[in-house]
Amino acid sequence: MGRRFASALALTFVPALAVATPYDGTYRQNANSECQLVGVDGGSLKIDDGIFYGVEMECRMTRPVTVVSMDATLYTMRCSGSDQIWTERAMVMNDAEVEGGIIMIWDGYAFRYSRCNEPTE
Repeated sequence: MGRRFASALALTFVPALAVATPYDGTYRQNANSECQLVGVDGGSLKIDDGIFYGVEMECRMTRPVTVVSMDATLYTMRCSGSDQIWTERAMVMNDAEVEGGIIMIWDGYAFRYSRCNEPTE
């Protein structure tokens, strides 16, 4: 019985595997944002393998729910930053007006982000 309990306990603390989302990419916070500077004021935001990198914070995008009749997904965001941990819901959708852009909606707030061009080598 002890071995089974230890196995169950170990599974409880296994972190969720990161999974790509249809919104993976780097996005400008505003028209003058520096795309190479992710996670700082005046820089950009990034979604990569199911992790949203915002300004001095990051959120695991978990429990995706497709929004019926919309090109959108509702996520439970498990966030950390500034020595705090919190959970919120956020909806992400493709921007119908800006090719490659997204709209992100948090409780009471909506943000429109245009996609950064991928660097050419």
